[in-house]
Amino acid sequence: MSIKISTAPCCWGVDDPKNPHLPPWERVLAEAANAGYKGIELGPYGYLPLDTLTLSKALNKHDIQIVAGTIFDNLVDAKNLDNLLQQARDICTLITQLPALPVDPKKTQAPPYLVIIDWGHSERDQCSGHPDIAPRLAPQLWQQMMAHIRQIAQVAWQEFDIRTVIHPHAGGYIEYADEIRQLAVDIPHSIAGLCLDTGHLYYSKMDPVTWLEEFSARLDYVHFKDIDLDKYQQAMEAKLAFFDAVATGVMCPIGKGVLNYQAIRSVLEKINYRGYITIEQERDPRDVDTSLQDVTDSLHFLHSVGFN
Repeated sequence: MSIKISTAPCCWGVDDPKNPHLPPWERVLAEAANAGYKGIELGPYGYLPLDTLTLSKALNKHDIQIVAGTIFDNLVDAKNLDNLLQQARDICTLITQLPALPVDPKKTQAPPYLVIIDWGHSERDQCSGHPDIAPRLAPQLWQQMMAHIRQIAQVAWQEFDIRTVIHPHAGGYIEYADEIRQLAVDIPHSIAGLCLDTGHLYYSKMDPVTWLEEFSARLDYVHFKDIDLDKYQQAMEAKLAFFDAVATGVMCPIGKGVLNYQAIRSVLEKINYRGYITIEQERDPRDVDTSLQDVTDSLHFLHSVGFN
């Protein structure tokens, strides 16, 4: 394996840039660097400055680079398409002008990436983690979302040479096994790759080891999380919306939860995964006093099980 480990602002509770409780972005960069990370994601659109000079100066100060930018928004609604395409152009403009990221020359689909996540549907969010009761999109709306994804990916690649990766996410309309498999049919790998997230897979009743291997040919990027089993079971019983579950502490540092990272390492070695893995630990932004310790512990744990 040739793997580099990065992190993301969600480890500091950064979810919605309009949330008044978010920590200063300067703190997030400083603590990520202090924990030993050399890469970080932009986080949600608008959290880190979109001004190239301001952000480049801060990144150079902390010797850290941007691994990916994210569109975390409603991918279904046709009225939102212009907004999605504007986000894609703004993010790609920014990340193509930032300090260069070290990449494996054998990695064919290299970062930085544009990660796209469907979000913003209360009827799905209330059923996150429950494939048996969650409503599915009507076929016409599903195909509309697929068309939007293709347009975003086309803008990113043709205008900026940036690879788009699709992230199945709890609470969105790309979450469950049937939806990921249909996505793989409707969006060829030539158009966009997959960013599978170990925590979201487990949260939505899929075994991460099985899915990483099954979709190895589509896997451009990986997110790592861990889950507190007791809090997860409580969230499932209460049918909590995803970020309500996050607020209870359902996500925990890597190695302190239910996921088997020795087995995950073995499968990534088996499929010869090369590239970046981003550690995430979603949390309430009013509870970030332990963020630095948690991201440090997660990194040290992964080093201890062979992710070097």
